Amino acid sequence: MEETPNLTYVKNLAGDDLAFEKKFISIIKDEFPVEMATYLDHIKYDEPRAAAEIVHKLKHKFNILSMEQAYSFAVTYEERLQLGDMKMDLDFRKLLDTITSYLKTI
Repeated sequence: MEETPNLTYVKNLAGDDLAFEKKFISIIKDEFPVEMATYLDHIKYDEPRAAAEIVHKLKHKFNILSMEQAYSFAVTYEERLQLGDMKMDLDFRKLLDTITSYLKTI
């Protein structure tokens, strides 16, 4: 799954309001690392159902960053985590790494 995050959704939402756009991006940049760290902790401590709650939050950021395939992947992964299945973790981490790298550029 090669999808590149972008700000198309944010820019459409903000319109000409640059202050709103900057605030929205700032919130994402603040929340994402915290949620990612929480997710990684839940995986580390073998807590798939707790991890599912964080995946639920993170998937919305995928949508905000115009990553539709990643969003769909996260929906499936969230469902599997609810069943205790963490096999999709490595692929999910790749998505998290992609977004982490992208957030450093904006």
